[in-house]
Amino acid sequence: MKKDAVRIKDIAAKANVSVGTVDRVLHNRGRVSEEVRQKVLSMMQELEYEPNMIARTLGANRTYQFAVVQPDHTLDPYWQAPWNGIEKAARELKQYGVTITVYSYSLTQVDSFQEQMEAATLSQPDGVLVAPLFYRESLAFFERWHQLGIPYVLFNTYIAEMQSLSYVGQDSYQSGFLAGKLVHLGQARTGTFLIAHIAEDIANSVHITQKERGFRDYFAQLAESSDHPASESYKNPYNIVSIDLPHPTEPSFARLLNRLLDEEQTQLKGIFVSTSKAYEIAPYLQAYHREDIRLVGYDLLEKNIHFLNEGIIDFLINQNPRKQGHRGIFALADLLIFKKEVPALKYLPLDIITKENLQYYIDK
Repeated sequence: MKKDAVRIKDIAAKANVSVGTVDRVLHNRGRVSEEVRQKVLSMMQELEYEPNMIARTLGANRTYQFAVVQPDHTLDPYWQAPWNGIEKAARELKQYGVTITVYSYSLTQVDSFQEQMEAATLSQPDGVLVAPLFYRESLAFFERWHQLGIPYVLFNTYIAEMQSLSYVGQDSYQSGFLAGKLVHLGQARTGTFLIAHIAEDIANSVHITQKERGFRDYFAQLAESSDHPASESYKNPYNIVSIDLPHPTEPSFARLLNRLLDEEQTQLKGIFVSTSKAYEIAPYLQAYHREDIRLVGYDLLEKNIHFLNEGIIDFLINQNPRKQGHRGIFALADLLIFKKEVPALKYLPLDIITKENLQYYIDK
């Protein structure tokens, strides 16, 4: 039978001293007489007390420098949530000597990403948390960090072939598959379903391509499971169309969307926005009175919440970005400070948010 862990209060009671006195002896700080110190140490030995890793860490006076490389949260509201999670982790880990420096880059400028990755590397951090949205440009830095012995944790975007300490975030493929289910829910057997990528470099964005693959696979599996004649002339009833939209401030953004909504023959049944920008599509559906088109996107941004309440957005998939930032920092802390084993993959749950359950997730 496993013996109960000995607590500091047990030692204090046995030695007939205060908990604060035991704490000062344990961490070798403050004024304690030699007689009392020896008495406390004797009780520790008698009770077979083993200081936990947190206590040992507090007494070590070691400092740790973590670097975070993520998109600038002042330029895109989605990145405010992971920023908040990182700040929360920084407050919680400050007592263990942890300081965090954030290197923010522009989502639309690969040079900005490379500059910030270089700056983070030159700072010689003990560990790095990074959202590697630019796939190709990330690889060389990952190799350098590996050679330098710098552990790094990925969040938001998983790059399977690299030797990261851990990945914290959503399963992009499964989130795309789930989006397929949601956009198809209650829909007619035939029709067109649109995948909308907004201002994304698709060829260089692994997480976006995985979402699209999951979405397409849902409908491919659905078609295969349907009753249909086993002949070469069989036509898949689900028409899946992918469109790369420019930045919403570009005139061509409105032109492309208006053209899609004007074409009645497309039988457009649903739109899946592969990022947190469903709020950019919603006003067009509202203007065209096309609430019949199912709109699915990601995350609890203020504008998304507005259109969810308006009934224009039907479902939001919450990628838990705040938890991604918070748990990503703690993955580094678990390795470097608390000497814990860190799982290679830490997939966070994909919450389905509707108008009906919205308040629950806002209050969480």
